[in-house]
Formats: sequence, C-alpha cells, structure tokens
Amino acid sequence: MVGVGFDPTASAQPPTMHLGDYRIEIIPDTEFSLDGGAMFGVVPRVVWERICPPDEKNRIRLNMNCVFIDTGKEKVLIETGIGEKWDAKHIEMYGIRRKRAFAESLRAITGGGPEDIDIVINTHLHFDHAGGNTIGTPCGGTPATRSRVETEPLAGGTPAFRPQFPNARYLVSRSEFDHAQKPHERDRASYLSENWEPVQNSGQLELMPDNYEPIPGLKLQTVRGHSETMQTWRLDRGGKTMYGFADLIPTLHHISLPWIMGYDLYPTETLEFKKRVIPQAIKEEWHCLLYHDHDRPIGQLKERDGQTRLAEYVTD
Repeated sequence: MVGVGFDPTASAQPPTMHLGDYRIEIIPDTEFSLDGGAMFGVVPRVVWERICPPDEKNRIRLNMNCVFIDTGKEKVLIETGIGEKWDAKHIEMYGIRRKRAFAESLRAITGGGPEDIDIVINTHLHFDHAGGNTIGTPCGGTPATRSRVETEPLAGGTPAFRPQFPNARYLVSRSEFDHAQKPHERDRASYLSENWEPVQNSGQLELMPDNYEPIPGLKLQTVRGHSETMQTWRLDRGGKTMYGFADLIPTLHHISLPWIMGYDLYPTETLEFKKRVIPQAIKEEWHCLLYHDHDRPIGQLKERDGQTRLAEYVTD
C-alpha cells in the first residue's frame, strides 16, 4: 500500500467531511516515535520493517489524529494528543518532532481556538491521548525533569498546569478514571496525573458511564483489549458512519488480524474485536479513523484480492 504523505504543518490536510449536518475535521498533533517491536507485538521485525521502516533506535513514525466535530450548536474534540509539557529527555525518548502547537493547528484547520471547544472526550487517559488536556510549565517555570511532574502552584498562586480548553466539559469514563488512579503494572508509565488533575481541580471533569452518547449520534463504548477500560467511538449522522478505533487498530498496518500491539493488555480480545468489527466496517462503508497513523489517518476499509486495505480519503 502506498500512503499519502502527511505533515501537520503542510497546506494539504485531510479534507473536511460532513456527516449530515455535522462538520468533521482531523487535527494532527505532532509526529512522534515508538518502538516498532512494541507496536507490532509478535510480528517479527523482518516482516514489519518491510512496510514500516524503523529508525536507528528501532522506532517507527506515528502521529496523533484528533477529531473535531462541529454540530452547529457545540464544538467537540475527541482526544487531545501528546501535549507540550515534555522535558528534553522525554522529547528525545519519544522522538517528538513538534512543528507547531496543537492550538495553532486547531485554529488553522477549524477557524477556532481552544476557548471555542465545548466538549473534550478522552477514549482513555494514556499520555498520547490526553496529554493536550492541559498546558503550562512545571514548578519554577523550567522544563520538567521527570515524566510525572509536580503540579503545585507557581509563585503568585498561578497553577503549574491548567486546562487547555477553558470553557469545555472534559468527558472520560468513570471506569477509565478509576483505572488511571491505580493502573496495571504494564501500563502505569502511560498515566500522568498532570493530564487530568488540573481538569478535576477546575471542576471541568465529568465522569461518564462505560457507554454513553455525549451528542446526538456520537456513541462511546468501552471495549476490552488494549486495556480493560478504553473506549472506541462511533458517529452516525446523515446515513453515514465514522468510527474511531482508538488503540485497537492504531495504524493501517494493524488492520491485519494478527498485527496487534505488544502494549495491549488483552491481545486475544483485541483479535476478537477485529474479527467482528472489520467485516462490519467494510460492509457498511464506515469512514475509519486511525488515530496513530502518520500517513493515512482516515479512509474506508475495502476488501480486495483477499486482503483488507484502506482506501484513499473520502470527500463529501
């Protein structure tokens, strides 16, 4: 498969989509990198490196493709990316190559800024999905020196971190929030309290059921696989469906059934999810959002020559 080159600062963006009366935009956060072995689990490197070449540290290029929905009454943002609160050590560790702030991308693509967002939705609270929930600098106004940084006020009472979206309700499932407080040993490093505590302190955090509908047509569902409490989302409007797999199918390369991340706590359940949902996505012609794909964030799954592929971007 040949991908479409995609740079978050380039003029060419995934096209504006409309599902009925809803306007949809993809907001890429920033390029970053994770270990290819961890991303592809039991798939040998000699197989995955042919289509996803790693760098000298065995890392592959990824992005975070957040979704903006304008209903005409409310502006909704699904996921907030990796955030901008990282120190030099972790910028290097995760290969973060930020070219512009998320707020700048949001404004350039949607015409509005963080202050215009009414609802923020996190499918889960891993740092690469909820890192942009908050902004700011650590105590003393200097770059953070560790991954879990202090959040006490700076001199003068200014919080070290504050919600990036000052007028938004932040929605996350109660089950995921509880898990974030006491994470599994295998995913503990993915939970950083500065990504939700300032939102909780500001009174903007709302804990939701395992399955809920924040706006008409948008449904969040908890699906066990990547973790026990992560959610996927489905938007039905105007006879069309858009589906966000979150981390169950993070890139187009993970469409293949056995290609499952080593990060998944319940990989056999991820497999069963894919076997059940991919045929439905093909049959019903869903617009599929691949949150971590660097080149092809959205498209329709098509069956061709016995293989499932991602078609080019679909416009209105």
